[in-house]
Amino acid sequence: MIDQDTVTGQVVSVNCSTEKGTSKTPVPEIVLDEMGVVQDAHAGAWHRQVSLLSTESIERFAANAGRTFGFGDFAENITTRGVDLPAVAVLDRFLIGPVELEVTQLGKKCHGGGCAIFREVGACAMPKEGIFCRVVTGGTVKAGDPIRHVPRQWRLRIITLSDRAFQGVYEDQSGPRARMHLESFCERNRWRPQIESIVLPDDADRLRAELVSTRGQGVDVVITTGGTGIGPRDITPEVVMSLADKLIPGVMEHIRLLYGAQKPNALLSRSVAAVMGKTLVYSLPGSVKAVDEYLGEILKTMAHAVYMLHSLDAH
Repeated sequence: MIDQDTVTGQVVSVNCSTEKGTSKTPVPEIVLDEMGVVQDAHAGAWHRQVSLLSTESIERFAANAGRTFGFGDFAENITTRGVDLPAVAVLDRFLIGPVELEVTQLGKKCHGGGCAIFREVGACAMPKEGIFCRVVTGGTVKAGDPIRHVPRQWRLRIITLSDRAFQGVYEDQSGPRARMHLESFCERNRWRPQIESIVLPDDADRLRAELVSTRGQGVDVVITTGGTGIGPRDITPEVVMSLADKLIPGVMEHIRLLYGAQKPNALLSRSVAAVMGKTLVYSLPGSVKAVDEYLGEILKTMAHAVYMLHSLDAH
């Protein structure tokens, strides 16, 4: 989902080079197609087809280096002004007239001696503040064009399974705890989240209907809490697995082994991780402590898992 909270800046230069590891030269315009910038050395069937760097970043770097730099010196294809590139998140979009770019990587590993700027001053702005994109819709870009940053809105849903919480016997605590972890995760990853919460009884039909609806609405991540034990009302894993296109067994196996070594009862959890379409589903036990333990491990790989579902397997 695309967030309508957009910011518009300007393209101040477009730049191209025929060799990697060199500065790029400003040109009147660049043409983008499904492989990136036509005739540029970095074009290809990969995720870093187009690079962007802001004049604000260049000016900060120049002040620290005590010298000036020209457009393209940092090997950026598009030099911008007025868009806060360091605040951009992976899978955000940039719109430049008919051209649409999708953000695929924030910064990069420094090439060191293989980078022209690094050879001159011992550092480079691109590794920390450069943005890399792939082309969604091609076209022509030139200096003076408006560039609009369109943040992606991430949808996350928390489903608490508990007969007693649903009946109001006690207040749900695991769901709010999961929300706290997700909010912190989104902030670290620059995600703009819409987090929804719902409490259901331990009812297989209602959970199934909710998950089907969630998949249909394009929700990115679902966290369920409760119903993962071996009691007669514990139905969550069966429902999730019946709807899954793929299971991700390693995640929960790791967590069970990690905590089962200290507390053997943890091995009785039947939690599962799965993929439904482009929706990730993680089923957690229903206690606050379990939510802390499970999400402490799950969140280490969740962003990469989401990106993989969007055909972005960048290592």
